[in-house]
Amino acid sequence: MLCEEVLGTLSDEKFSGRRVDYVDIEWHEAFSRLHRKTSAEGEDIGIRMGDDVLSRGLNQDDVLYADEHKVIAVNIPPCEAIKMVVRQDHPRQIAKLCYEVGNTHTTMFRGEDDFTFYTPYHESLMDKVNHIHGVSAEKAKLRFDFSHALSSSINNHHH
Repeated sequence: MLCEEVLGTLSDEKFSGRRVDYVDIEWHEAFSRLHRKTSAEGEDIGIRMGDDVLSRGLNQDDVLYADEHKVIAVNIPPCEAIKMVVRQDHPRQIAKLCYEVGNTHTTMFRGEDDFTFYTPYHESLMDKVNHIHGVSAEKAKLRFDFSHALSSSINNHHH
């Protein structure tokens, strides 16, 4: 099966009542045009998106295929991340945190409030963040929400 566009999301009324088969797209693959995957039910799926996926990405619950009985939707599996919290009495450290994460070309995501941020886990960055005064870091597992990305591109390059 070849999927070439996002047809909507699972929350759209037109997809209600249909069986859902998920295809896993890792967070770092979500902005790629081409994929060859196997769905949770074993369906072989080719994904060939247009250039709009380079800026929009594939998101959790995007529907890639639909017939009268089932839909195939995107699942972005949870992954290891660093949860970074800046103490509220040190708000200027947000700039330092953004600089250090940005310097590794790693994507950064807004968290639950103005002082919480997430980034994909790698040990050297965890160590660096833990040495920033007024900032704490801990390992977490979560599904990245690209609508909360602070970076201009989704890329996982680090030094």
